[in-house]
Amino acid sequence: MEIHTQGTLKLPKSVLTIGALDGVHRGHQALLLKTKERAEKFGVPFVVYTFDPPPKVFFKKCQMITTLDEKLNRLEMLGAEHVIVGKFNEAFTMQTVSSFIEELQLINPVEIWEGPNFQFGKDRKGSIDDLRASFHVGVLNPLQCEQGELISSTRIRSLLQQGNFSLAKTLLGDIRYISFLAEKNYAV
Repeated sequence: MEIHTQGTLKLPKSVLTIGALDGVHRGHQALLLKTKERAEKFGVPFVVYTFDPPPKVFFKKCQMITTLDEKLNRLEMLGAEHVIVGKFNEAFTMQTVSSFIEELQLINPVEIWEGPNFQFGKDRKGSIDDLRASFHVGVLNPLQCEQGELISSTRIRSLLQQGNFSLAKTLLGDIRYISFLAEKNYAV
């Protein structure tokens, strides 16, 4: 897996997903594996664009679930070939929707895969529709746990703060097992 800073990766084609991916939890894993599956179908690199620190950590000073090194390790186990790490700072928060789209054009995504509530750019003004104006975008619905609740980094942070480490661990998923299933092409 190769790690890049924003604006430095150029590819003739790719399949991409973008997100904070704090925790690389089971919901993220489903999105990442879908992106990997599509990259393999097209025979192009599987690219992940993530942020350090995650935006919620930057804006709300909340607890980070995984360090950047842990996140990168999990992304590598899931088969990411290239990871772009955007340094999430004051300057990054000023990036316009159009300048972010121009940056994405450097890697020529055949497809981009996101969750339904994906937003980007200054003041989160960019949406799935903005991406669709330039790229083919697939949307994967959020994953729910066995109790019927959405799996999210916010929920996992809350569980950790409440001391419910067992459920938090379940929602994070065993990445080694997920990686094994992905190699065998089993559905997660």
